[in-house]
Amino acid sequence: MKLGIAARITAIFGLGALILSFSMGGLSYFTTRHFLLAERESAAQHQAFANATLIRSSLESGNTHYDQLLASLDAGSDSHSAMFHLGTAYLSSLSLSASSLPATLRNEVLHGTAATQTYSTGAQGQPQIVVGVPIPSVHADYFEVFSLSDLDHTLRVLGVTLIVVGVFTTVLGTALGRIASSRSLRPLAGVSRAAVAIAGGQLDTRLDSDAADPDLEDLTASFNAMVDQLQVRIEREAQFNSDVSHELRSPLTTLSASLEVLEADAANLPPRAQSALQLLGDDLRRFQRMVRDLLEMSRADAGGGDVFIEEVDVAELVQRSVEAGLRDQAEDSTPPPVVTEPEVQSLHVAVDKRRFERVMANLLENAANYGGGATRITVGLDSEQPTVIRIAVEDAGPGIKETERDRVFERFYRGSASGRRGTGTGTGLGLALVAEHVRRMDGRAWVESSEDGGARFVVALPVLAGTGEGDEDGNGDGAGEPW
Repeated sequence: MKLGIAARITAIFGLGALILSFSMGGLSYFTTRHFLLAERESAAQHQAFANATLIRSSLESGNTHYDQLLASLDAGSDSHSAMFHLGTAYLSSLSLSASSLPATLRNEVLHGTAATQTYSTGAQGQPQIVVGVPIPSVHADYFEVFSLSDLDHTLRVLGVTLIVVGVFTTVLGTALGRIASSRSLRPLAGVSRAAVAIAGGQLDTRLDSDAADPDLEDLTASFNAMVDQLQVRIEREAQFNSDVSHELRSPLTTLSASLEVLEADAANLPPRAQSALQLLGDDLRRFQRMVRDLLEMSRADAGGGDVFIEEVDVAELVQRSVEAGLRDQAEDSTPPPVVTEPEVQSLHVAVDKRRFERVMANLLENAANYGGGATRITVGLDSEQPTVIRIAVEDAGPGIKETERDRVFERFYRGSASGRRGTGTGTGLGLALVAEHVRRMDGRAWVESSEDGGARFVVALPVLAGTGEGDEDGNGDGAGEPW
């Protein structure tokens, strides 16, 4: 799994804190251990040599009371002595034995070399220092053993403390990394929000160059310049579409009038001319619809086209919009049934009637062109959002692939439908206008599969609060206004 920038920065801070804390802790531990052990060895050697001098003096004076001699030595409570004289071992404590002394050190001392060694003894491995001093003038060897239990305990406490501090430092470093990454990426979050707003059509969105981070000034300037160019280009394209559409309306009006004259006298034309006239009429009317759609899309891009919101009864709204939408279709087309659920009979929505009629007309036309005609129109509440009304138009076609369900609302996108579904006479702008009109009325449009396998185009609109209750005649305020 690929980590994000914030996670990577946090991980780097945490790993850096871990390495630094344990490196410094390890260095501190081993430096302290080496210093304390060297100091203890020096003190042990000094004391052992001093006691060896006393033993030599006593033996040279003829003192043969070896046990008393060992007991009289200056030895602390944590040390014990052993003396070898003429091959006989003499010990100051029963806890010490000649065999417990390291063999290597004992051999060195017996061969006339003073030596010091650290070793562990006992079941629990207690650390100790043994110092061996040869006394050749009296044919004796002296050994003194010092316990390092207190030093070992001190080092253990120090080690645990350094580990705890290392863990705490790592956690603190990770937390600081998280804070640093959040603060560092905050300007990029502003860029992301601006990009989302621009993608949603708010082309006047810009980054604040005055409040920008000094390190991101170039990014801010480049981003704003890019949006400026994008806005200019979109406005030019919208203006171009609008100009072209307006320029085409005059010749189209002339052609339409001429076509009507020819169609009025079509019965007197030969069959071949009648077929040509029929094709000409179909293409001209399709061209007129395209120009009309382009003009409407241009107005939407330019932010034009006022939205006149009215409160209307949703059941009556859908019924009348379907009737109006069927007027432009063939006279022999069968009106699809409108199924209205009981719970929405008296609910109201706030819509622009003209835009909603256009939405229903485009959906019915789309069903006729690509889905074999609309089979049913349902009006009901959303099962997941009871405050939302769903108006669904179902067709008898093969449905729309999941990969195309978002793209069918793009301009001029017809996808695989243009090659296999129905007659394919659409312009590719109808569904784009549906999405735009529904968005302007605070709704949402999408497509899904119906139970019969066809396509179901859904328009979701919010229910007006306070409607559906207390209306004796089933109509709320404004529902009885004329259309």
